[in-house]
Amino acid sequence: MIKRSIEDSLRAAAQKYPTLAILGPRQSGKTTVAQQVFPHHKYLSFEDILDIQEYVKRDPKGFLEEHANPHGLILDEFQHAPIILSYIQLAVDKDYKPGYFILTSSQNFLMNEAISQTLAGRIALFTLLPLSVQELVNASLLPETVETVIHQGMYPRIYAQNFAASWYQNYIRTYLECDVRQLKNIADLSLFQTFIRLCAGRIGQILNVASLANDCGITQVTANSWLTLLQVSYLVFLLQPHHKNFSKRLVKSPKIYFYDTGIACALLGIESAEEIYSHYLRGGLMENFVLTEILKQYYNHDRQPRVYFWRDKTEREVDFVLERGPELVPIEVKAGKTVSSDYFNNLNYWCTLAEVDPAKAFVVYAGKEGQKRSSGVVLGWQDVAEIFKAR
Repeated sequence: MIKRSIEDSLRAAAQKYPTLAILGPRQSGKTTVAQQVFPHHKYLSFEDILDIQEYVKRDPKGFLEEHANPHGLILDEFQHAPIILSYIQLAVDKDYKPGYFILTSSQNFLMNEAISQTLAGRIALFTLLPLSVQELVNASLLPETVETVIHQGMYPRIYAQNFAASWYQNYIRTYLECDVRQLKNIADLSLFQTFIRLCAGRIGQILNVASLANDCGITQVTANSWLTLLQVSYLVFLLQPHHKNFSKRLVKSPKIYFYDTGIACALLGIESAEEIYSHYLRGGLMENFVLTEILKQYYNHDRQPRVYFWRDKTEREVDFVLERGPELVPIEVKAGKTVSSDYFNNLNYWCTLAEVDPAKAFVVYAGKEGQKRSSGVVLGWQDVAEIFKAR
């Protein structure tokens, strides 16, 4: 079993809060982590078990009383019966037991809204994304090349059961048939799948909703609604621009990325790691990989991501900017395997503008050898976590 980096944060929070919620994509390992960290809790799944769902909806208080035990409860995919939250609130207000309720869900904003209304101050929220590079290194499972990692993606089952090309197709089908139908009444799922594929074709690009809607043959209102759905269900991540006022001529629209590159490759019809070398989205997929590694560093250590991109109207751009207290940390991502001096051009421009020491800037590239230069630190693709260790 692959040890997850989030485990220590979960144990620490369970000493303080009566309720923990582990949110994240389907199959990211939420249930496994919950059972691993809390082995004595009673496990109950709200998914695909209609009897339990009906019982909870009919008599939530009776349900909690019947399944009470000295250690606690794991309520898996609790979004299927959100009424339980109000009764959990009553239960923890009556008897405050740290770490008693462990909730999991593969939905994001809708459940956070429900939680904020009923369990504010009583719950610790966590996000578990698929595996990180460091987790694969610790398990001696990291592939040799970043192209292989991008193609395979990072879902635990891929590495536990060996990669099968059909796994992502089945994942997408399950997502469409289960999550989409539950969250929104979309009559034409094939059109929605076309929409997702069009999103994958725009990885790393400034989001133009009008263009996206036009290419799909839907209205902008529908496109915005579907984008929200993709975010709620942890498929798509919109990276916001950084707005520190170096110049008023800044791009204000977000960029679009996926939470996992394996899903993106499946949607793009990429069938092997070798295809990535010549693919028109090679650079975007490399950016996507680095971004998800950055997000995992935040989430696995119980911190909210403070990552943005920077781009002005002349199209000068820095791929990622991290806010670390008062410091700004710029990161440029390159898909090449040989470091070139022009990798630092945009970083040097930005560092001058932002009055940041260039030695604290980073270039992450598809090679493996790190370097320290006066114009910035070069990291191999497998060393993204080093950004968070540097000061």
